[in-house]
Amino acid sequence: MHAIVNEGCIGCGLCADVCPAVFHMEDGLSVPTAERIPDAEMPAAAEARDGCPVSVIDLQAE
Repeated sequence: MHAIVNEGCIGCGLCADVCPAVFHMEDGLSVPTAERIPDAEMPAAAEARDGCPVSVIDLQAE
């Protein structure tokens, strides 16, 4: 699986707080940290996706 942050990110930082192994903030917006989401980080990545207030995070199979 890998993470995609689509257009519309408001830069709230929730995803980076919930799952810093997968997301970080750059120029005020969220960007994926890793090319591939480690299996151990999938629950936190899903929590970040589900908690995104503007629903711009997708987790996609490779």
